[in-house]
Amino acid sequence: MPRIVLAYGLLGLIPFLAPPLLTVAVPAHGGALALVALAYGALILSFLGGARWGLAVATPAPGLLTVSFAMLPTLAALALLLYPGLPRPLQLLALAALLTLHYVWDALSPGLPPWYPRLRAILTLGAATGLVAMAWLVLHAPGWHGEMMI
Repeated sequence: MPRIVLAYGLLGLIPFLAPPLLTVAVPAHGGALALVALAYGALILSFLGGARWGLAVATPAPGLLTVSFAMLPTLAALALLLYPGLPRPLQLLALAALLTLHYVWDALSPGLPPWYPRLRAILTLGAATGLVAMAWLVLHAPGWHGEMMI
């Protein structure tokens, strides 16, 4: 696995792991930090779809199914951000599930570098852990009764 790719990938986990840690330290900012985690996660899901789209269209005859599937992560991320009334913990958990699904797609896909599934496993585990932790913290925040926070 190229060191630079691993380094940037691990640095990319900071916005997933920092919000729950900061929420524990400063609970009053939990709502805003949950939104940061959600927005960053949506960006990363869209980024992963874009990477797959780029791989598909770099071939002489991109497959309709692959190009179409590569668009879904961006649309799903946008839907999660904009779905009216969906409680923040559910948004965070859905995003963790979608990132995990994208990992499965990547891990089972031929034509990717052999180190890529290992990298994605590490990064998906870190991202999903941060999102699930944030969802748990929001659910257990004082005063949360199912409404969206921020």
